[in-house]
Amino acid sequence: MALRSLLLLALPCLVVATATAPGCKIRITGKGLDLVKQEGLRFVEQELEHISIPDLHGKEGQFHYNISQVKVMALHLALSDLHFQPQQHIAFSINNASISLRFRRQLLYWFFYDVGSINASAHGVHVHTALKLSKDRAGRLKISNITCNASIARMQAGFSGTLRKVYEFLGLFLTTGMRFVLNQQICPALNHAGLVLLNSLLDTVPVRNPVDEHVGIDYSLLSDPVVTWDTLDMDFKGMFFYQEAENQTLVNKGEQPVITETERMVYVAFSEYFFDSAMFSYFQAGVLTMEFQGDQVPKDLEVLLRATFFGSILMMSPAVVDAPLRMVLQVVTPPRCTIRPTGTAVSVNAVLNISLVPAGQPAVQLSSMSMEARLSAKVMLRQKALQVQLDLRRFRIYSKQSALESLALFSLQTPLKTLLQLTVMPIINERTRKGVQIPLPEGMDFTKEVVTNHLGYITVGADLHFSKGLREVIEKYRPARPSTPSPMA
Repeated sequence: MALRSLLLLALPCLVVATATAPGCKIRITGKGLDLVKQEGLRFVEQELEHISIPDLHGKEGQFHYNISQVKVMALHLALSDLHFQPQQHIAFSINNASISLRFRRQLLYWFFYDVGSINASAHGVHVHTALKLSKDRAGRLKISNITCNASIARMQAGFSGTLRKVYEFLGLFLTTGMRFVLNQQICPALNHAGLVLLNSLLDTVPVRNPVDEHVGIDYSLLSDPVVTWDTLDMDFKGMFFYQEAENQTLVNKGEQPVITETERMVYVAFSEYFFDSAMFSYFQAGVLTMEFQGDQVPKDLEVLLRATFFGSILMMSPAVVDAPLRMVLQVVTPPRCTIRPTGTAVSVNAVLNISLVPAGQPAVQLSSMSMEARLSAKVMLRQKALQVQLDLRRFRIYSKQSALESLALFSLQTPLKTLLQLTVMPIINERTRKGVQIPLPEGMDFTKEVVTNHLGYITVGADLHFSKGLREVIEKYRPARPSTPSPMA
């Protein structure tokens, strides 16, 4: 019994210990939701304007009626609200709205027959919709369920034509039927808008996509989003992977990002693991190697290298002495990222091999020196691309063979650092300038970004901007309607 109690007490600790920490975390605040509300309200108006209302026909005693060609003319959604609703919902409500309609009537009362149009209006329209957000099997954010309640307080109709006075007393009967039909169409239209159309928008969020020809990134959600009254928090795996080993998982031992701010529309946090997995993937892909040969080696550096290794070159055959120089810089361990409140740094360990390359003969190695470098990293967010600019701060070369050889290499320290700054760093920064996309839907970008360093992670606070309208993106990705098969001849 005591052992069972001990296991029950330890279970929550085991769950926390084995849970996967996010490499990337995103928070949407109430201010961000207010922006979405403006765009979302336009979308809802457009959806309700195009609701399909079926024809209504029947009879009451000697009164026969047929209502057709119902069309929504205008909507007035003055009082609307979009807010977070714990634990996983976003609630959308419309209060005291009005809808203007126009439809065709055909009325028969005893021997009198009348055809014309009716202008009607629905008042006191109330709609409450709750969208449940969750993680699907692919790790994508989805609207998994919608609850909807709609009601119409009253409806009025105006008749035109010669029998307007005769049939005006029947308006209550007609509007009651139209009120029922209209009420039955609002929630199905909003359900389709959420479960089909908005989910097609969420499908544009990158989940597991290639970054380039070597590396991809996994932005799958680790759990269902957590909603409070003020925020929506999402934990993403945030792991880069080598595309030829895409099922490999790098264990996350980094600090878990923590977001406490709510002043901006959105916050994105990246842990050291996010950047370490990127560098590990490129190291695994074998692309952290650079070669300089012949004219690619600066002339001043070539002269200095030949002078440094003059003794070794002098002992070689004349055919080798004048051969071009080759320098191969190869990273030997995955670089590591260190994030502190004072800044972000990347540590790199590499080997620099210097050889003579005579034509038609094997290369003759002059030296193999170890190199340690420390780069400062400036993290930026532009629209939806996370970019990193690197700058060489510390540089040291030494020989593993002997202290005497390390001393001889001291004169190469400054020229080689200059070579790295002028040749290697621009190549690296050109590759990182493209950046990697942050998981936001298409048509939504960041503006006014502010980067803040913490112990073990970085947060980026920003505002949101719609570069494309919600309707424009949804129409682009609207699921194709199933075609009706033509009858066989």
